[in-house]
Amino acid sequence: MKLLSSHLASISNSLLILLTLLLLIVVSSKIEGAVKVAANVVIPAVLVFGDSIMDTGNNNNNSLTSARCNFQPYGKDFPGNIPTGRFSNGKVPSDIIAGELGIKEFLPAYLDPNLQLSELPTGVCFASGGAGYDPLTSKLATAIPLSGQLDMFKEYIVKLKGLVGDNRTNFILGNSLFLVVLGSNDFSNTYFLSHIRELQYDVPAYSELVVNSASNFFKEIYDLGARRIAIFSAPPIGCVPYHRTLAGGITRKCVEKYNNAMVLFNDKLSKEIDSLNQNLPNSRIVYFDVYNPLLDIIVNHQKYGYEVGDKGCCGTGKIEVALTCNHLDATCANVLDYVFWDGFHPTESVYKKLVPLVLQKYMHQFE
Repeated sequence: MKLLSSHLASISNSLLILLTLLLLIVVSSKIEGAVKVAANVVIPAVLVFGDSIMDTGNNNNNSLTSARCNFQPYGKDFPGNIPTGRFSNGKVPSDIIAGELGIKEFLPAYLDPNLQLSELPTGVCFASGGAGYDPLTSKLATAIPLSGQLDMFKEYIVKLKGLVGDNRTNFILGNSLFLVVLGSNDFSNTYFLSHIRELQYDVPAYSELVVNSASNFFKEIYDLGARRIAIFSAPPIGCVPYHRTLAGGITRKCVEKYNNAMVLFNDKLSKEIDSLNQNLPNSRIVYFDVYNPLLDIIVNHQKYGYEVGDKGCCGTGKIEVALTCNHLDATCANVLDYVFWDGFHPTESVYKKLVPLVLQKYMHQFE
């Protein structure tokens, strides 16, 4: 009987060891990515700062902000039809970039109450819907400002060191891809919609203010260990359904004044990035132009297989976004026919076309 008990205990221990090994393999395994980088380039994690384009759910528990979407019909095409707080019918660029690089399928929100420690070494998202480079932008939207996103990043570093040690943490920070996607809310909301900054600055002067704030932030994450930093340009906000409806006239054309402001800002941002690369040793800060490829998809949508380029899939498609795009609204019959999901945000389908194109164009600059 003792021999049998001992034998059963041995089997039990062996099973426990096997299950532990399997769990470690599952946690550490990477998915097959489509974007190829040089064999000597290792990208262990993706870490994201930004606004609603990248937010994967950090605003969910912020009842003070209207920039929330953890309710239907958001997430309509996400696995399990779950509204996760992503401003999309499915995945957002944070997820798609992590997947394209073969790191993981979904990039979790840092403030997700169910976040597992095992996710930290491969990256998280600090982005908050409504945020901007201009501190006033985040304040107006009651979003997590860049200073708050930076605080989360500092806390993340402490947790990561506790999990994998100082040396591995420094390696992860030095080799990971950092993404910064902001700027559209600064001009869309703080400048053109609220008119607060428009009363204080002309477009060139406000662009300088926003670029200076952006530059200071890039230096701060560099000082904390970031070296590979991808900065997305601002998109053509004049062509989103919401602004077409409010300022595009009867025919709802793209608002050229808004797009021209974005072109000017993007030019200043690109030049500032060139300057930073010369002054920050070992930095690879890369400007990702998303303005032009996205504008092409919107204007020439039929070329990309879309039938509707000037309205969103949610509700009337003209203005609904966040709290106004909810379960009371009908959605379009086929989301794959639409460039936009709501009044501001593209569909998952558009992101899946846009993101790989952009990555293939710029990733070699991190080698």
